[in-house]
Amino acid sequence: MNHGKNQHGFTLIELMLAMTFISMLLLAIALTTIQISTIYTRGITLREVDQAGRSLSDELQRSIASSVPFDATPKSATAPNAKYVERVGSGGRLCLGRYSYAWNFGKALRGETPIYNTYSDGSQVHFAKVDDPGAGLCSNDTSQVIDKTRSRDLLTSGDRDLAIHQFEISQTVKDDEIGQALYAITITIGTNDREQLTTSDTSCRPPSEGEGNEAYCSVNQFDIIARAGNESGRGGGQ
Repeated sequence: MNHGKNQHGFTLIELMLAMTFISMLLLAIALTTIQISTIYTRGITLREVDQAGRSLSDELQRSIASSVPFDATPKSATAPNAKYVERVGSGGRLCLGRYSYAWNFGKALRGETPIYNTYSDGSQVHFAKVDDPGAGLCSNDTSQVIDKTRSRDLLTSGDRDLAIHQFEISQTVKDDEIGQALYAITITIGTNDREQLTTSDTSCRPPSEGEGNEAYCSVNQFDIIARAGNESGRGGGQ
């Protein structure tokens, strides 16, 4: 009489060990995927802030290069002809000849300080380039709204909500004989999530202090040197 071979299945312990191994493998895959996603998101955020800063830096350098030297002290009763208007904590304006620039700081866009620059349709300005040949935005009436049909906001594109957090400009050198001047500009640009920023808006909180996703936070400072009065810009006065 022939007898069939004995067949044995997996024991309960073997099944438990296999399930444990598969669970650990799936957990490792999930953690790796999350880490890769976080690194990718962080990279996108850093890239957008860097690209925005470089774009604004190039834009301002070109505009200043095509203008004549101007008074960069904040407009006041003692500097009525200044081409730089500063509203501390809210925003500012810079008039460079044909084009003027207007911005609101991140705190103003978040509603923590008064909004300074508003479009004619009531929307808020981030950082606008305005066709303004007469430098009207820096005239005595600096409360006027900005004509949106003559403007282009340079910080509204992209996936992140970017804002100007600080803006400073000063004239460093001026040569009246050749009609040129150098200006130093410092712009701090970054994301505008209050939960992730320090109180000064100049950096991101450490991960242990933030309440959101730190991968979506980035702040960078851009230092610019620009020269006004280039040969190509002579005659393009303000």
